[in-house]
Amino acid sequence: MTGGLKDNIPEEEYIQAPFIRKQGNIYKPNNKDMDNDSILEKNALDVHTKEIDLVNRDPNHINDEVVKVEFEDVIAEPAGTYSFDGVWKASFTTFTVTKYWCYRLLTALVGIPLALVWGIFFAILSFVHIWAVVPCVKSYLIEIQCVSRVYSICVHTFLDPLFEAMGKCLGGIRVSSTKVV
Repeated sequence: MTGGLKDNIPEEEYIQAPFIRKQGNIYKPNNKDMDNDSILEKNALDVHTKEIDLVNRDPNHINDEVVKVEFEDVIAEPAGTYSFDGVWKASFTTFTVTKYWCYRLLTALVGIPLALVWGIFFAILSFVHIWAVVPCVKSYLIEIQCVSRVYSICVHTFLDPLFEAMGKCLGGIRVSSTKVV
């Protein structure tokens, strides 16, 4: 046997054919494509360990219109029906401080358990989507492609000639209308 693997080296010299790939060794990559995989793995780990922004806590603005409730949005006195200035200031302070501390107390008591619940919920949702929904949709699309081909063949074989013939037969019909006075 003189059909060699590389540089006209006969295959007889190898007990087992070596694993040769263009990208290099699968354990020690020497090309950029395989090095990018390790970079992507590092970035995936960094997503879970990234620092959070304590100043801008809604960077995607998902709650801009939902929970921005200020004192003026709830309590407003129209012109001509004003309370005492001291009552108005005390009401504003009471509303603002109560809202602030109740929110903080509720998040301290319920925030972490709800974060756990939502984390579990979105993990399950991701799992179901990745391992059940997408494979089912892909499977359906593969299976329906066969049905689509058979349906298309049946339509082209039986219905196309029928409708062409009907079109030629009925295509000669002319309708004219005259108005009789």
